Amino acid sequence: MDNKNLEFVSDLRTVVGRLIKKLRKESTTGQQLSLTERSVLFLLLQHKEMLPSELAAMEKITNQSMSGILAHLLELGYITRTTSATDKRKVLITLTKKGEQTLLQVRNERDQWLTKAIQATCTEEEQELLKKAIGPLTKLVDFE
Repeated sequence: MDNKNLEFVSDLRTVVGRLIKKLRKESTTGQQLSLTERSVLFLLLQHKEMLPSELAAMEKITNQSMSGILAHLLELGYITRTTSATDKRKVLITLTKKGEQTLLQVRNERDQWLTKAIQATCTEEEQELLKKAIGPLTKLVDFE
């Protein structure tokens, strides 16, 4: 890879990282939770119910670390733990209404800020470029 491409990669990484940090700051609700806690809530919203081991695998953390995260989310009233009907040794984790509302509030706060920022700083052409960039950026996120 030549220097020009290395600079592009570095610039992209830097700007995406800075945008993520900015979005985190723009949600007072989201600041009360760690990045992994928010991610677990999003996974539960998507999958409805999951085993702690499945959550740990998807977050690429140990089962022990996930246990601590789930204990905190349970304490906050954001999740419930239910014994599996088919295997009493397994516990299923689900999102509570309070957890879902908190998650949607975080998303709404960030979306409002990002909408305002895009409208205030980007021309129509730049907004179209951002829309077109979603596809390639999604491919990067999905790359293993």
